[in-house]
Amino acid sequence: MDKIRINLKDFLLCISDAQDLMSPKLSKHHQQVAYLSFRLAEKINLPIEQQKNIILAALVHDIGALSMKERLEIIETETIHVNKHAVIGAKLLEEFKPLEEPARIIKFHHKSWDNGAGRNYKGEKVPLESHIIHLADRTCTLFNTESNVISLLPRIIQKISKQANTAFEPELVDALIELSKYEYIWLDLMSPTPIAMINDIGLFNTLVLEIDDIIDLSYIFSQIIDFRSQFTARHSAGVAKTAEQLAKLIGFSSYECKMMLIAGYLHDLGKIAINNDILEKKGMLDEYEFNEIRMHTYHTYRLLERIPQFNVVNKWASYHHETLSGTGYPFHIQGDNLPLGSRVMAVADVFTAIKEDRPYRLGMKDEDAMQVLKDMVLSGALDKNIVKVLIDHYHEINQIRERFQLAAAERYNNFLSFF
Repeated sequence: MDKIRINLKDFLLCISDAQDLMSPKLSKHHQQVAYLSFRLAEKINLPIEQQKNIILAALVHDIGALSMKERLEIIETETIHVNKHAVIGAKLLEEFKPLEEPARIIKFHHKSWDNGAGRNYKGEKVPLESHIIHLADRTCTLFNTESNVISLLPRIIQKISKQANTAFEPELVDALIELSKYEYIWLDLMSPTPIAMINDIGLFNTLVLEIDDIIDLSYIFSQIIDFRSQFTARHSAGVAKTAEQLAKLIGFSSYECKMMLIAGYLHDLGKIAINNDILEKKGMLDEYEFNEIRMHTYHTYRLLERIPQFNVVNKWASYHHETLSGTGYPFHIQGDNLPLGSRVMAVADVFTAIKEDRPYRLGMKDEDAMQVLKDMVLSGALDKNIVKVLIDHYHEINQIRERFQLAAAERYNNFLSFF
């Protein structure tokens, strides 16, 4: 029971697609870079294992760019500070063993070839895969969806060729020129899902991960979600641990409690698509901004749909703004149709939110927090039995929430100090 057969590529696609939701300019960027990187790796006959790692790395190569502004700057031009997000991305992912090598590739994916000097950086060997992603990344940024890809190609190849041996490894540029002769590659690149154009030849072997490994990976992704703002830096940790403890007290099995923890870490995945200006606004949100926020649970649901094994996790995570009365969002599920796990997550989310500091207010005192929960039961928003469990064990649960949120905040501050 403690193992889930899961495809790591599908997990990474959730994150890459979430990041690409930030702006139309970012649409499909990660998938395009992954596809072209694979074609380049295939052209120069890299071994299958390296091809697999380069796809995994390319799918999340900009994971360290935590804001929309950063992402757009990276897409539009390579600024002087562009390598910072690569180092951040590597630092986030390297703790998960199956992603150690992709993390190392990501770390150097903006390193120029510099007439051969780019083989090394500050005493570290730069993987060839990093240079492949660099070339694919810069090539993909030159395309736009409004022009015929085949018509654009000669000018793009000419521009890239001029940077051979300075920005890009010359043999890789030669490989790109060879690929330019095959129209299907560039039509694949501009298709709705470029990554689906890669035939599975053992590249995407399903990884059998123990449930604790999936918890670790989900925690890493919760940091990517939360680290975008000092005000969200510890939210998912609080929700996840509160939901896990409530599930234990209600009688969920040990395995279900672990699944609840995963759901808690991922419940705000869709918030990656929300502009930082809204997340960090110090005043109350206007109607437009509030509607932007309301979209995040829908995005979470559609993103987690990529992983069939997460069907239950998805419902628990994505329905946390649904209500028993049916007035929640975005699906307006009500009554007995709302899963018990989703009700647990809703209580955990509300409790954590009202107890933590936000840009526009301080966290509530205990008495006020309990009253809010009771009022939401009366309005049909929250399950009265779950709220009763929380209030009956209030201090125990609150201490767990505080402990894990303090640890998350410390990790966030340590992470920032590293850079």
